Amino acid sequence: MTARLELSRSRILCFRRSVGSLDERLPAGAKSLRRAAWAGLQDSVPRAGLLSIHARVAGTTSTTWEHPSLIQLWGPRFNDYIVASKDLAVFSLGRLPADAARGGRAHDTADRLHAVLDGRRMPFGQAGHAMGTPPNSLRYAAPTGRVLLRWDGSHQPVVWTAPPPAMDPGHARLELARRYLHVFGPATAAAFARWAGIRPAAASAVFEELAATLTPVRTPAEDAWILAEDETAFQTQPRPPAPARLLPSGDAFYLAWGTDREILVPEAKRRPELWTSRVWPGALLVGGEIAGVWRRSAADISLDAWRRLSTAEREAVEAEATSLPLPGLNGPITVRWTQPPT
Repeated sequence: MTARLELSRSRILCFRRSVGSLDERLPAGAKSLRRAAWAGLQDSVPRAGLLSIHARVAGTTSTTWEHPSLIQLWGPRFNDYIVASKDLAVFSLGRLPADAARGGRAHDTADRLHAVLDGRRMPFGQAGHAMGTPPNSLRYAAPTGRVLLRWDGSHQPVVWTAPPPAMDPGHARLELARRYLHVFGPATAAAFARWAGIRPAAASAVFEELAATLTPVRTPAEDAWILAEDETAFQTQPRPPAPARLLPSGDAFYLAWGTDREILVPEAKRRPELWTSRVWPGALLVGGEIAGVWRRSAADISLDAWRRLSTAEREAVEAEATSLPLPGLNGPITVRWTQPPT
């Protein structure tokens, strides 16, 4: 048995911020956008994906989510995701069910949708009714890689079909697991299954196949795994954290369940405030730690700090809030503290 590498909470958070490009923004461009979307950008709350990009890539504007290098699809857990077009196969075929019944359903739904659309683009509700099926069932075709969509945040997603990606589904799933381990590590097969929305047995099989490339670790929460190639990065002296970042609902930095939430937010009483039973608020990242939550209504930003903030910290948070590239603004962004920050 190989001895497990001990990883402290601080090391884990530093690594995740680093690979997530949250300590220092990347330069604008397609390469940076792909890096920011390495594990996908959940966009199930209007323009959350755009705000996740803004937290990681310099020069982000209200239209960056429409960059030609990016696409939208129903990704992990059938949520709306923004991913690099080069990575379509990873986020679609990587989740394709291996069993004949469920995989057959996905392919059959994609075939029927393709026939109904006949080269057109159509709101998914209209497409579903034309097929004589509940519109939400169209999501089950997404793992074939043949169904793409565009959602502007206010109207129904518009869907269309495309040729299937040229990648073996097994290889796609291995790459999806590697992406997950790199961005969310340390991780377990059970955590990967929940995030990807695949069956636990399938996730365990993937981890077994990757075993030779993994390093066993012990965290303050549980025993887990990291990519062996990431071991050096976990032990490298971290760079200084950014003064502040406003992460949207579903952002990869805190898209966590179970004991992993204890790593991110050690105070038990604070965890329900971030991971609510409904739509999650945004996470307020101050000096590399989650220090509160935030919400917005149009251009009004409300901030709730969990601790006393210094003047410099408060100014950094407010500057970050007013820089958000919110679409359709007709006036300035306003900031309100729901709890006194100092």
